[in-house]
Amino acid sequence: MKTILLPFLNFSENASGRVVPPSGFTAQLTVITSAAMAFLAVFALALSMATGRLAERWGNELARGSTLRISAPAEQIDAQVAAALKVLETTPGVAEARLLTAEEETGLLEPWFGPDLPLDTLPLPALIDVQETPEGFDAEGLRLRLAGEAPGAVLDDHSRWRKPLLRAAERLRLLGVVSLILIAGVTGGMITLAANAALAANGQVIRTLRLVGATDRFIAGAFVRRFTLRGLSGALIGTFLGMIAVALLPSADEVGSFLTGLGFVGAQWFWPLTIPVLAALVAFGATRVAANQTLRRLM
Repeated sequence: MKTILLPFLNFSENASGRVVPPSGFTAQLTVITSAAMAFLAVFALALSMATGRLAERWGNELARGSTLRISAPAEQIDAQVAAALKVLETTPGVAEARLLTAEEETGLLEPWFGPDLPLDTLPLPALIDVQETPEGFDAEGLRLRLAGEAPGAVLDDHSRWRKPLLRAAERLRLLGVVSLILIAGVTGGMITLAANAALAANGQVIRTLRLVGATDRFIAGAFVRRFTLRGLSGALIGTFLGMIAVALLPSADEVGSFLTGLGFVGAQWFWPLTIPVLAALVAFGATRVAANQTLRRLM
């Protein structure tokens, strides 16, 4: 019987795709899973890139700026401010030193205390905004000079704010990578279950194909090809919807919006396009492993 049927059978690569049913529960499960995971992967990328970008910007801004706070009796405040500004003008590494006005100080405190608090009646310290050159200045040396010229001056180089922000940026990038690994693992697991279900449902077909001369490579290739295409198509849908959702989020210049600036900038929009390719590779590997294991059990 095998010898009689062989001339009439076509075990080519194109014909192998017809072994797997084109529709059904496994097809829907694979496409839906890939689409959902790709959608989440787009947001994981957007969140990690946006928060990392924000932390880096804050870190760079704080790295180039320092604040000099002068607290002294009212009759000494002007003299100490003038002395501190003179010291800053002669300090190497200081690009600019500017005394903040009362309105600017009030604007800095308004988000914390509200607009109705009479801040003009409070004894606010004098604040000097110090901008550094790319080379920077010697903070300890500047503190020693200020201690002699303006005893009420306290220099804050923002290092206690900058270091946590840089650490947060690194951890957010790591969180994004871990999230993508978990998403890839879940996708692989669901596609493996769907492939196993399809293989089990077609167990009789697989045995018949073996009887008429089909090799295990041909049979496995049929399932691998079909599930890889399903994973790719689902991931394309999920990535497309995810990119649209990210594009519709509030932009960074919209004041007062929550999670503003969440998204991609410039060439970063090309990164989500790698998600369907990765989803197809995951589907390929998961289905190949499942098919080989099932074929060994059916021997």
